[in-house]
Amino acid sequence: MNALLLTEYKKLELVDFPMPTIGPDDVLVRVRACGICGSDVHGFDGSSGRRNPPLIMGHEASGEVAELGTNVKDLNVGDRVTFDSTVYCGKCDFCVKGDVNLCDNREVVGVAPKEFKRHGAFAEYVSVPRRIMYRLPDSFPFEQAALIEAVSIGVHAVAITPVKLGDTAVIIGTGMIGLVTLQAAKAAGCTRIIAVDMEDSKIAAAIAMGATDGINSKNVNVPDAVRALTGGRGADVAFECVGYTVPVQTAIYSVRKGGSVTLIGNLQPNIEIPLQYVVTRQIRLQGSCASNGEYPQCIDMMARGIIKVAPLISAVAPLSEGAAWFNKLYNHEDPTLMKVVLKP
Repeated sequence: MNALLLTEYKKLELVDFPMPTIGPDDVLVRVRACGICGSDVHGFDGSSGRRNPPLIMGHEASGEVAELGTNVKDLNVGDRVTFDSTVYCGKCDFCVKGDVNLCDNREVVGVAPKEFKRHGAFAEYVSVPRRIMYRLPDSFPFEQAALIEAVSIGVHAVAITPVKLGDTAVIIGTGMIGLVTLQAAKAAGCTRIIAVDMEDSKIAAAIAMGATDGINSKNVNVPDAVRALTGGRGADVAFECVGYTVPVQTAIYSVRKGGSVTLIGNLQPNIEIPLQYVVTRQIRLQGSCASNGEYPQCIDMMARGIIKVAPLISAVAPLSEGAAWFNKLYNHEDPTLMKVVLKP
């Protein structure tokens, strides 16, 4: 089969790769669309430590059932499907309690840290367990279905955050994850949503997706601007979608006393936080890891237009052009680029 293989850091090649094998509880998927995630771009140069070559990356995917394991009885060849990126064991204490995103034996499709290697969906076929797979409505375009994984990240983050009707939310970083988190926060009841970014084009995109206010962090002090918009009080909740020290600190300083900051971004392994500010203002810091069973909810919200992803797709290209698109994204050649979807 054709596959886009990370042969070494910063080098992707379209190669003829062996077909994946499937076990009795697995499904072979004919990949129809796979999105380039920001984590793939950061893994492209080895900076994340989670994409060790040789590796087929790609975990935001949709396609059709091509072959069923012997134990899989509730799907048919040709069914339209998508799948979670988290491969959980279903047996550890966390899985038994329903926290599958915290699985002790968790693997991720298209990821290869030192602990495991699991080839992904930048290929014609990928093998995944039936337990992480979901059916798609017949009318759901494959390109949009490939973004369900990204949507689930935002929906999960909002689901674990104490959001109340009428709250003010700050979204720090309005890339793909920031924009779906924004829409999820709006659906959860936030009536004022302040989008923060360093790119005017991304702020404009956030406004188009439902943000009530936009702040360019290069031009103003963000916490002061947030307080000015909230009568000196600060936001009720903040969602940090970048993963560096300064954006995290900005989120913390932007919320009111007793406010909540949910951390989604995960680029920098260690950061500094203003401990005394957090403690004396009783601010809640909440990490958000992947998703935890929100796929059906995401599919429904997307199908009904509550969360829109079509405006976030910047390009759809054949897998053969994948290396060129990775280079464009890695080199920040076009700041307006959002999501690029590859079609094997």
